[in-house]
This record gives sequence, structure tokens and C-alpha cells, in this order.
Amino acid sequence: MIKTISLAIIGGSGLYAMPGLEGTEERIISTPFGDPSAPIVVGTLEGQPIAFLARHGIGHHLNPSEVNYRANIYALKSLGVEKIVSINACGSLRDDYAPGEIVIPDQLFDMTKNRKRSFFEQGLVSHISVAEPFCSEFSGKTLAAVQKTGAKVHDGGTFITIEGPRFSTRAESNVFRSWDMSIIGMTTAPEAFLAREAEICYAVMAHVTDYDVWHISEEPVTVEMVIKTLMKNTKVAQEAIRNLARSYTSHRECGCENALSDAIITQPRVIPSETRSRLDLLVNKYL
Repeated sequence: MIKTISLAIIGGSGLYAMPGLEGTEERIISTPFGDPSAPIVVGTLEGQPIAFLARHGIGHHLNPSEVNYRANIYALKSLGVEKIVSINACGSLRDDYAPGEIVIPDQLFDMTKNRKRSFFEQGLVSHISVAEPFCSEFSGKTLAAVQKTGAKVHDGGTFITIEGPRFSTRAESNVFRSWDMSIIGMTTAPEAFLAREAEICYAVMAHVTDYDVWHISEEPVTVEMVIKTLMKNTKVAQEAIRNLARSYTSHRECGCENALSDAIITQPRVIPSETRSRLDLLVNKYL
């Protein structure tokens, strides 16, 4: 049985499994926040222990707002995960970020409305810093892993997350462009924020599938368009993950592992015991 798992992959639309994982086993984990999207598959890739989680569940039955982001991140944390690569489909809001290309974003804009964005509630308050929402150190390593595949990849960009599951109107898409957003998707928030609260390094490998609906010379985005492009990019994602696993080290110099050190504001003596117990995995070393 694999005991120490530092690296996790969260697969989005188009990446529902991780071929090549050896010695796989399923971990069914319940959390104080409910059940994750699917059983977590654990195995080794290029000799590196890895956990894989299908964000939208087996068979893609969870829409972006139905995903239990808190349970997903908490479950990975409970396995000892320290770094997560999130695989996302996205639309491009720029001419120079074309379908079929990959973006490693460095900023995030949250336009969602109906999601739980924090683990901290019910008597325990924490104000986490997310000025830089993605781990720059780990994003750099993810970028290098994609570059080794030969695929065209862009370093940086602002990822706006909308509620979904519908696609944008043309008016919305043009407003997002006027705000200087680079790519658009439906799942990066609050996933990135929760990973930071869990003190996990988090990077995104965003696969551009379309030009959203703003590009007048291109067809508006459809599910068929998204899936067609993702199928072409799946091999790139898998090869990039292999590259990352091959060179992976759990060493961290980024500060993510101590993100809560100056974020908790509630005095320990007033924290309800039930809340403290529920969040023990995250806050024990501070309280």
C-alpha cells in the first residue's frame, strides 16, 4: 500500500483517468465537508506516488457548481498531498491564446456566486492571503513539464471563473475582455483558494478549447467543440504530467506550506470544540 502521497492531479473535462498509473488502488474518503467528487485513485507514475481525482465525478455527472470543492481539497490533504496540478478546459479571451494551446495562469478573478469559498466558518475565522493565487514556484515547474512536450504553452494570464454551467453571453464575454482577462472557465475558483487554506501548492494547466463567444469570425463555443479539442490535448496533458512526475521533488521554498501562519484571527479559547475538531487537519500545528 502506498502511504506517502505528495503530488495530486485533479482532472477536469476530458481527463477523467490517468493512464500509466501502476499499482493503483481506490481510496474512498469521507470528510467533514461531505464526500469528494469520486474515489481518489492512488498509484505510481514514473516511480512517483500520485493521487488522481476526477473533479466532475465518474462519467462527468457533476456540473461546476455541484462539485464539492471543499471535500475534494480536504480529502487530498488527508492523504498528505502537498502539491496539486489542476487540469482545466478554458475559453480564450485573447487573439494570441488559440484553441489547442495551453496556458499556465498566474492570476485569478472569481465571478462565481453560489459556492463555499472557505473552510473557515462556524466560530473560526481566517483571512488567507491570495494576492498570488497560484504557487509561482510550482507553476514554473508545471510550465517546464508542458514545454518538454513540444506543445505551445503560454506563461501567465488571468483566469476568470464564472458560475456556469451555461456559457457566457457575447456581452459578458466582451466585458471580460475589456477587463483584460485572458482565459475563462468554470472550476478554478474556489479550488485555488481552498488549496491555499489547506497550505497546498496549486498550479493550473489550462487547455484552450475555443474563443468563448466574442470572436466574430469563429463559431460560438459548444460542448462538441470543447470535447473535440480536449481529445487532441489529452495526450499532451498526460505526457506533461509524466514529465512532472519524473522530475518531481516535494521540497518547497514558496511559503504555501505556512499560508495559515498569520491568517487565523480567532482567539483559540473561543473556538467551538466541534469546529476545532472539524478543522484539526488544517489548523492543528497552529492551535
